[in-house]
Amino acid sequence: METLNFNCDIYQYKQSLLDRALAYTRDEDDAADLVQDTFMKAFRFSAQFELGSNVRAWLFTILKNTFLNHYYKVKRKNEMIQQEDDLTSVQLVPSASANGGTAKFMMEDIQRSLNLLPEDCRFCFCRYFEGYKYHEIAAELDIPLGTVKTKIHVARGLLKKMLKNYRDGLAA
Repeated sequence: METLNFNCDIYQYKQSLLDRALAYTRDEDDAADLVQDTFMKAFRFSAQFELGSNVRAWLFTILKNTFLNHYYKVKRKNEMIQQEDDLTSVQLVPSASANGGTAKFMMEDIQRSLNLLPEDCRFCFCRYFEGYKYHEIAAELDIPLGTVKTKIHVARGLLKKMLKNYRDGLAA
């Protein structure tokens, strides 16, 4: 198609393209830029336009695709900027790998504290922690149920004192 004829053909759709672009962008300057980009792409790819095709539909397709490409490009850019700007340690916690060393030290402290408990309290507490019921522990040791409850209560209290730093968040 001749360049002059092609220019005249597409220029007649300028106002309808501006109206559609304004509906997309909601800003007159952005709409004018979008129409200009549409015309530039139409000129650049005029050789690919098939004679007899609907010029108006072709231009509106270019307009829509240009708008969408720009929209998604800006959206991706804004998401990247927001993620970089808002990075805090709280946001990193889910994606951070756990520090195995910290857990190892905690487990060593818990084991050390358990070993410092009196033998009878430690046995009752460990059995209870393993899922045994009070009456099962009492039957195994052949001692009264109240004694088992007391030993477990004493063990809990001693462990709370020994592991106070973890409860207060100081050892983390």
